Amino acid sequence: MKKRVVLLFASLVLGISSLWAQDTPVGVIVAFKKGNSQELNRYLADKVDLIIQNRPTNADKQTAERTMSSFFADNKVNCFDVNHQGKRDESSFIIGTLGTKNGNFRVNCFFRKVQNKYVIHQIRIEKTNE
Repeated sequence: MKKRVVLLFASLVLGISSLWAQDTPVGVIVAFKKGNSQELNRYLADKVDLIIQNRPTNADKQTAERTMSSFFADNKVNCFDVNHQGKRDESSFIIGTLGTKNGNFRVNCFFRKVQNKYVIHQIRIEKTNE
């Protein structure tokens, strides 16, 4: 019985610590799933490189939020699935598929660590042929 309790407790501690150690904020994934630029704004760096359908923009946080809001308004989001994510040193990334009424888009979102939290410094969105 004691072994089960210890094993359960150890599993619980490991599970909680892995959630705290996440390099990709879960809120970013939720924001893409909802098509919510205001929620996404909480994770943007002060300057963000946006590349939306081959149109690059270096934007401040407010301009990036407005640009993403416009994109989400033009492309009503149905779903967002994370295909891959990774981490290297002080940066991380997610690659996902954003399903919209206008088709699917590949989303690359790159993070860097600033003051012990990961913020978005680049978002690339490209239409896919799927």
